[in-house]
Amino acid sequence: MAKEVEYRSYKRSESVLFWKTKEKYGELSNMAGGFPLLINDVRIPSSEALYQACKFPHLPELQKKIIDQSSPLLAKKICKSYERQERGDWYLIRTKVMRWCLRVKAVQNWLKFTPVLLNTGDLSIVEYSEKDDFWGALPWDSELLNGRNVLGRLLMELREEVKKNTQKSDWEIGLPKINDFKIFGREIDPPKDSNGIDNDFSDIW
Repeated sequence: MAKEVEYRSYKRSESVLFWKTKEKYGELSNMAGGFPLLINDVRIPSSEALYQACKFPHLPELQKKIIDQSSPLLAKKICKSYERQERGDWYLIRTKVMRWCLRVKAVQNWLKFTPVLLNTGDLSIVEYSEKDDFWGALPWDSELLNGRNVLGRLLMELREEVKKNTQKSDWEIGLPKINDFKIFGREIDPPKDSNGIDNDFSDIW
């Protein structure tokens, strides 16, 4: 059973918020373009497209349709019509998949992505949202945001790893321990990365 993630409160003045991709720190969003990935020799235009495609290992044609979309937002939207066909354990594994997607994004876009991550310093990273309190946090008042902020916490976890492993050569991307982890009908091969990918939660949690 997946561990329940507790709600937390975040002060705007003590946090880095990201929301719109064209604004400061927008590169932290999975909706940001310009961070292509390569999995099993398949070019995938964004971490969002990769994450969404992982919902449907049994539907390679749908995976291709998701990956072929012209923007991360369209990749996400197209999945709405297929929610009932997601793999049955999706809500149990989605955090592991997201952690892996972020690692792929970081290692395969090292010079472009990791400086943005490190520029957040030691502040809390928070995905600002007006409706999603799982991946992000919602505004409570003019200063506080409340939510599980899972995406922000995964980014903080990744930031700590980047601080410890400062060279791309230090990393191996590895794979989460997930059955039937496929792209286009083939088991995903491990890209290059570092140890500990399958830890459910770090001290950030």
